[in-house]
Amino acid sequence: MRTDEEHAARMAKKKAAHDRIVAARQVEKGLLIVHTGNGKGKTSAALGMVARAVGHGMKVGVIQFVKGAMDTGEASVFRGLGVEFRPMGGGFTWDTQDRAADTALARAAWDEVARMVADPSYAMVVADELNVVLRHGYLLLDEVLAVLAARPTMTHVVVTGRHAADALVAAADLVTEMVPVKHPYREQGVKAQAGVEF
Repeated sequence: MRTDEEHAARMAKKKAAHDRIVAARQVEKGLLIVHTGNGKGKTSAALGMVARAVGHGMKVGVIQFVKGAMDTGEASVFRGLGVEFRPMGGGFTWDTQDRAADTALARAAWDEVARMVADPSYAMVVADELNVVLRHGYLLLDEVLAVLAARPTMTHVVVTGRHAADALVAAADLVTEMVPVKHPYREQGVKAQAGVEF
């Protein structure tokens, strides 16, 4: 075990190195952020960023693709904080089983995302589960990429959902893949629960 003096010296060295790195980072811009992967936490991570942005007084919009067939805890909380929070989906695609209806809902939701992204008053826009509708072909990837590329300089866009398209990953500034390690739904037969999954 290190002595207090050795620990202090080591931490001072780490701080000096960290301070040099921070001083070299001077670029500030809106980021395209993608949360993908088969693990839980993609939407939760995005909503954590929404909470941060709201805490800084930023205007935020959240459009949820696929989701909308059930009430969620986050919708009421964020609406109460002034976030434009709109679940615009019809539910899981295996439940709806209606490609035409799912495509129409995806188009309506995307039109709202595009509106928000084009409006520089929004500091952050979350397109929750957009990756899912892109994978099913409900929207054209090229159209989505064009809108995201044309966003105002300081607008952050967060895209969530499994199976992010390679072109979206390539265009993104920050990509996180959630990897499942253990989940009670699979291992223990525990159903989705309020406050954890919705």
